[in-house]
Amino acid sequence: MTIMEDSILSTTGLCYSYQSGPFALRDVTLEISRGRKIAFLGPNGAGKSTLFLHFNGILRPKAGEVRYDGAPLKYDQGSLAALRQDVAIVLQNPDDQIFSSTVEEDVAFGPMNLDLPREEVEERVAEALALTGMSELRERPTQQLSFGQRKRVAIAGALAMRPKVLVMDEPTAGLDGHMVGEIMELTDKLNGQGMTIVISTHDVDMAYSWADSVHVLNRGRLVFSGTPEGFFNCPREVNAVKLVQPTMYEVNRLVMASLNLPEHPHPKTSSELLAKMSRCSPGRLFVQQNGSRSEGVPKHATAGIYGPMHRAAAATGELNVEYSYNGLEGCLGEVMLGRDALLVLDPGLKGQVMKRLDRLAKVFGRQIEVLWV
Repeated sequence: MTIMEDSILSTTGLCYSYQSGPFALRDVTLEISRGRKIAFLGPNGAGKSTLFLHFNGILRPKAGEVRYDGAPLKYDQGSLAALRQDVAIVLQNPDDQIFSSTVEEDVAFGPMNLDLPREEVEERVAEALALTGMSELRERPTQQLSFGQRKRVAIAGALAMRPKVLVMDEPTAGLDGHMVGEIMELTDKLNGQGMTIVISTHDVDMAYSWADSVHVLNRGRLVFSGTPEGFFNCPREVNAVKLVQPTMYEVNRLVMASLNLPEHPHPKTSSELLAKMSRCSPGRLFVQQNGSRSEGVPKHATAGIYGPMHRAAAATGELNVEYSYNGLEGCLGEVMLGRDALLVLDPGLKGQVMKRLDRLAKVFGRQIEVLWV
């Protein structure tokens, strides 16, 4: 395999088995591109978790190799310590990862083992807790946290290492809808800052709308690598690995059939479906990064939040918004219906907004007027 220049993680002929049992991974060859959002799909027992444990050397291949930044992994103590600063893994069950008595102690554990100055450790802990919305609970005993809060502590511990690659095994499993939204907004923000994000998930709707590329495993073998569209466009391949097509696929098929319109291009979100269907001119999208409605924004504009920075203000009523979660999608839907919308944005998410607007223009021919206020 020729390693692409933008590949940050790759495997070649990777095989692994547990204690002389059958192979859990069989001849897995893949690449993970730098600065992208990648989802791994597959049924239970497909080998996703086992593969993830190879990415930072927790497991060592029985055959084949793993490369980071173009170089084969080395398994001596010093090399693994350096690798795990760059490639952080968040396990599916946070109780397998959290062992300190308080939140801040657990988040500080990794940086402290790097022998960093105390000031830098404190800075990293504060930064990671702020990113995950756990700052107010920093002194809370970890055994008093909810399952979702423990998930966020596990993520904060990984982020405190300031990794270049964040690998998360089923990060949204067992979470309520709002917390799922918070986790996915966090991944968008980190990716906007240049971090490569790798997740495994059974949520095909989320993977379809979120990921730049997908890798699909079945019985330890890699059966697909490519774009989400490339995989879900093939129902036979989807069914073969006991998955289903995203809900938006079926909705698009039925709606387009009723309107006698082509299924292609396939929308990933409800706002993209509206972009295909609506015949009115799009409304305007006002975007601001402060927490109060700026002058020049029409009072009738529907408001939404994208990112955690201003969510507390919305919860207390200081900032009147209709979409406290999934604000980008809500605002784009309003705009596709010809209405004005205000998006209150975290600074690190500007690139993700531009990416969505670019797709609406190029794929669906819907150019939106954006006013930064």
